[in-house]
Amino acid sequence: MKLIKFISWFLGVAMFMFGVLKVLSPTINGWYFIQMKNSGVGAYLPMWAGIGGEIVVGSALLFSLVMDKDVAIKRFQMIIQLASATILPMMATAIYVHLQPDVPAEVLPLKIKPPILPVFFILLASTNIYLIRRKMKAGTRASQA
Repeated sequence: MKLIKFISWFLGVAMFMFGVLKVLSPTINGWYFIQMKNSGVGAYLPMWAGIGGEIVVGSALLFSLVMDKDVAIKRFQMIIQLASATILPMMATAIYVHLQPDVPAEVLPLKIKPPILPVFFILLASTNIYLIRRKMKAGTRASQA
């Protein structure tokens, strides 16, 4: 459970901060707007859906971790699993954006063109899902014995 919590803390803080950072720079010349426009994903609706999704997912992870003593273990696991699963399509979109030739490295996080961060986040979220499913399965077998 410690590894799940560590990964969840990292993902929660990172997703929340990336979302908030994008809110602080939503102008027409902002880096996130340029990513969306140059990648062909679209400008207005997908832009705000991505921002809102990152903030909501980050908040859900952080909320569940802060309130873990007050939340039933099954509900805690479900929140972490759902939030981690939601990260996957967001990061798949980020990989797509990174791979677009019209999106310059200057407007990407850490100014890195290869999609290293999105792939890393996918690996962490997938690991979280795997660990929780394994833990839930082990809990089911223990309660059946």
